[in-house]
Amino acid sequence: MFKIYVKAARLRTLPLSVSGIIVGSFLAASHGYFNWLICGLALLTTIGFQIISNFANDYGDGIKGTDNNMDRIGPKRAIQSGEISPAQLLRTIKITSAITLVIAIFLIYIAFGKEDFINLLLFFVLGIASIAAAVKYTMGKKAYGYSGFGDFFVFLFFGLLSVCGSYYLFSKKLDFAIFLPAISIGLLSIGVLNLNNMRDSVSDAKSGKNTIVVKIGVEFAKYYHYYLLIASFLFALLYSFIFYKSWHQLLFLLAYVPIGKHFLVVYRNKRPVLLDPELKKLALSTFLFALLFGLGTFLAS
Repeated sequence: MFKIYVKAARLRTLPLSVSGIIVGSFLAASHGYFNWLICGLALLTTIGFQIISNFANDYGDGIKGTDNNMDRIGPKRAIQSGEISPAQLLRTIKITSAITLVIAIFLIYIAFGKEDFINLLLFFVLGIASIAAAVKYTMGKKAYGYSGFGDFFVFLFFGLLSVCGSYYLFSKKLDFAIFLPAISIGLLSIGVLNLNNMRDSVSDAKSGKNTIVVKIGVEFAKYYHYYLLIASFLFALLYSFIFYKSWHQLLFLLAYVPIGKHFLVVYRNKRPVLLDPELKKLALSTFLFALLFGLGTFLAS
């Protein structure tokens, strides 16, 4: 049974989920702010949010019939395969949410102490909002993933909140320049979701899951994908040029070699169902970008 839950947690998505924390932590360290305990707790909290989202996505799409044996392209999900019942998975979502919230509370207490009530309250609310966003993507009657708002929330939580929020945990202040790499991480994260939605466009349309891809069609979704990848590159490059100190800040360009190859695969693709392997490639390329961008910025400081 444990292996079934590990499978439902979709561990391959975790590198993408921590990419924003890695960038935010490196940026903070490059500015003289860092704490290993805060970094570790932030990573654990983010991983918890991602696992909640994965469980909730399995549950929501499973009970709505979006994941089914006839139209499902990617790997079978837990409820779809019958390995876990909806009641079991719902209980697991509640337990995982409670554990993650405890870790998040410990994180914000370590970061701000008991005296900084405003920041304690702010980040507690953000923690609750993150759990709610993870759950409501596909769960419930008004799941935002079924209305085409998934891209916006991925950008907000995987990009802006992840990078800027983690930076703030260390520094206790917000440098608006870090929004540039935060935007890059957010755009690449949307790219992974867009690939998933292109792959599942047929089954999503049948089940009433009106993603952006379903709304604009696969052909326009490919152009949307190109813009996401190119814009992510430009925002990262802009930050490096504005704050250029040494060649290390251009290390992130290496990550755009596999991203460029991925770009060509999407450009040449005629059958969206064949894009499934590209999800892992782009997710890992985003993780590589986070490591190289963060390390390069730190080495240049």
